Amino acid sequence: MLRNVGGVAAGVVAWFLIASVGNLVLRAEWPGYSQAEAAITFTPGMLIARLLIGAISSLCAGFVASWITNRSVLMMKLVAGLLVIILLPVITLWERFPPWYHVVFLTSLPLLTLVGAWLYPRRRNRHRSTNSA
Repeated sequence: MLRNVGGVAAGVVAWFLIASVGNLVLRAEWPGYSQAEAAITFTPGMLIARLLIGAISSLCAGFVASWITNRSVLMMKLVAGLLVIILLPVITLWERFPPWYHVVFLTSLPLLTLVGAWLYPRRRNRHRSTNSA
């Protein structure tokens, strides 16, 4: 049980860490991004870049959770659901972002988390039967 709780927590933490690092990279490397972020006036390219960072974060969150929980289907679904619940307040910014952005983000969040989880191969059972008489 501790492994499952840790896996879920690690998946959620991984999402936020990767998204934060990605956002820092955008701020450092994209001229005008920091100003657009402060004013919430992103260009379409900036919005797509943010969605790509979210996609990578979701894939990695699912992979990390799956790695720790040995692909527990219930835990993978829990990570995906928690991310949606935690990030659902993005809808409060509905007027500041185009509708397609919210649709893509909120749809891809659970889907890509589950895809990332399925990318981790299930470990084989280490306790094989020795009854080969």
